[in-house]
Amino acid sequence: MSGLNVAYDSLIGFAYSGTNGGMVVYVADDPGVTTGMCEQDSRGFAIMSDMVMLEPATVQECYDYTKFAFELSEAIGAPVFLRGVTNVSQSHALLEYEERLLPVEKEPILKKDIAKYTKAGSAICTAQHKALISSFAEAEKIIRVKGLNELKLGKKGGIGIIAAGVSKQYLTEALVLANREGAAIAEENISTLKLAATLPFPVQELQAILQNCSVVIVAEELEPHLEREVYHLAYKLGMDTKIIGKMDGTYSRLGEYNAGIIAQGLFAATGKAVPAVLKGGITAGMELAAARPITTCSGCPHRGTYMAINAAIKHLGYKKDEIMVTGDIGCTILGMNPPFHTLWTEVSMGASIPIAQGYIQAGVTKPVLATIGDSTFFHAGIPGLINAIQQNVDLTVVILDNGWTAMTGMQVNPGTLQDYQKDPCQQVDLVKVVQGLGVEQLWLTDPYDLAATTKIMQEAIDTKGVKVVIARRECAIQATRRKVDYGKVQVIQEKCTNCKVCVNITGCPALVLAENSVYIDDSQCNGCGLCAQVCKFNAIQKEAK
Repeated sequence: MSGLNVAYDSLIGFAYSGTNGGMVVYVADDPGVTTGMCEQDSRGFAIMSDMVMLEPATVQECYDYTKFAFELSEAIGAPVFLRGVTNVSQSHALLEYEERLLPVEKEPILKKDIAKYTKAGSAICTAQHKALISSFAEAEKIIRVKGLNELKLGKKGGIGIIAAGVSKQYLTEALVLANREGAAIAEENISTLKLAATLPFPVQELQAILQNCSVVIVAEELEPHLEREVYHLAYKLGMDTKIIGKMDGTYSRLGEYNAGIIAQGLFAATGKAVPAVLKGGITAGMELAAARPITTCSGCPHRGTYMAINAAIKHLGYKKDEIMVTGDIGCTILGMNPPFHTLWTEVSMGASIPIAQGYIQAGVTKPVLATIGDSTFFHAGIPGLINAIQQNVDLTVVILDNGWTAMTGMQVNPGTLQDYQKDPCQQVDLVKVVQGLGVEQLWLTDPYDLAATTKIMQEAIDTKGVKVVIARRECAIQATRRKVDYGKVQVIQEKCTNCKVCVNITGCPALVLAENSVYIDDSQCNGCGLCAQVCKFNAIQKEAK
């Protein structure tokens, strides 16, 4: 969803101008914030831009709805959203699919149409908005004819359940759970409306279930967009149907749903108290889960960078909480977690350098550092550094250069090795980019060399003006895949005092606590040697290659 936020400035323009071919925008939201991002509901963007939003609940629906989304987009001449959530996006299942169609070779079409592809004047924008609203209404008709929104009416006066997205998958199990705990609801008294598309709102189907049921449950994760429409429609129809959802306090706007949470709505519909076993949803076994702080991979070069920053701050006579170090998105943000506790902030892509400047401009007199990954710097960090140069801000920028866009799937970035740049792409020299911006105080260091990197960090922090430190070492995962040999690290058992300094400072997953000493898991260790560099007893040694 954060990527959609960045793209929306252009996307709303596409929606107004319309499209000639099919355009589908896939977005994945994260109810329950499993990945630690904002728990936003991207349906709000669809509402704001009058765009269709389909919500698959299964792997098969992901496939089927994607195909339909392209067909629908071509039919209405506008982009279409396909919204997943974490539970759907990370699902695995068998899939029925059709034979793949090969792309048709076509000559590119140049079409100059000022009224369609610009926003040059109110008349143009108003006409585009009118066309967008018409395409939205046309989409509702197509979806209804297609029968994607599945309506099943039970006995009149019974309980209705309207479910969108992944919530559709929990209805059967929720009824079983509720009846097991004493709800006593007959299946024939249940009406269901399982929505493939929440936008446009399926007015006819919503009206049908409202007129058939005395009480209606609205099951949608995060924001009550659908529920508000149900209230609005009930008001217009002059109906006093009881509506259960977020707005009556039954469900929360936080987190993901499960069958236990849906079952709570069934108890509310019957007027019975929710059993204690269901009040937290389905959480059985969660109390047995071990705490697992998220840290960098074994051998990750960012580990050495944050160890060096912490050591430099200490050697300069500052306390850790006196020196602000801003963070950015990607693998680099793991510097906020134990054992580093280095980073103070994470906001959005490229925000670390501007935020650091903001604190300096606000009057912070002690050193301020900004950290950012190489991919993020190329994508969104350069403008912030330009501003720092223009304003001559006393700021240390640390670019953690591992050569890959690691956290989101090991994509190449402009600075990735030339061997991995697809023809005709060329590797961009990060050092030359920084120098070309006008940075004169620039250091290049290897984060596997803790002493040298610490010394450079100290020098940079203690120097006035705009300073940039590039900590360069390839991502450990990619280096392992390429079979890069950094040598072997081993513990000399008789020298180990089990002081755990190596574990407490590096936090490396390859270090394992035994009864009387630490040992190294060779299956994880890549030979970076950072643990050996912090051992005071020379109990961890790196073999010379």
